[in-house]
Amino acid sequence: MSLEKMIATHPQVDQPTEALALAARHAMLCSLFCTSCADACAAEDMDMQQCIRTCLDCADICAATARLATRRTGQNVDLLRAQLELCIKACETCAAECERHDHEHCRLCAVMCRECAEDCRKALPMVK
Repeated sequence: MSLEKMIATHPQVDQPTEALALAARHAMLCSLFCTSCADACAAEDMDMQQCIRTCLDCADICAATARLATRRTGQNVDLLRAQLELCIKACETCAAECERHDHEHCRLCAVMCRECAEDCRKALPMVK
């Protein structure tokens, strides 16, 4: 299945959606990575409180970004752009926090967050 194809079938879509669909797909995946990382952090023997909070905040923001990016009826361009920018900030913040820790789950989460932020950056020019 292709998210891009699904979005392209919308009657009000008349422009390419590849970059935005990729950002939405990565944002949803990033939400899952961050949730999993927060859960793994909770099981660590050290104080991971800040990492857990940052991961959970990022997970919620990424999930909301994915949902907004797939809605095409009655577009709210300003809100979608602001959400993409917020997702970039949340992902960069989460990646920086995860990179402070020597856990494989944090390493993987940081990589996913960086990829998601980059995809959101690429989608921004398409949102107009």
